[in-house]
Amino acid sequence: MKKQVLMISLFLFSSMALFSQNKNQTAVVEVDGICMMCKDRIEKAAIKNKGVKSAIWDVNSHQLSLVYDERKITLDEIEKSVANVGHDTENHEATAEVYENLHPCCKYRDEEVINQH
Repeated sequence: MKKQVLMISLFLFSSMALFSQNKNQTAVVEVDGICMMCKDRIEKAAIKNKGVKSAIWDVNSHQLSLVYDERKITLDEIEKSVANVGHDTENHEATAEVYENLHPCCKYRDEEVINQH
């Protein structure tokens, strides 16, 4: 009987420990961009951060899907990294200087470029 109680207690304790170790968060962030070069730049800016496990940007929906370790990085920090390479996010706008250095086909703020895509 003691062995059974001990085994059940051990099983319950180990199950709780496994569930409490879920440190990964998922998030979807709107990021402005227009082409496959933007996609590459946005994903690289996000994934270079320690703690970001996955970063996939959809060209059509402008949604950046993320999986990240919230103990190592915040969503805000990831958005800042993306803005720092020239792409506006929901909460951070790329500086004019960085935006102007984007390739001409990536100028997502320019109506003429948008119409060409």
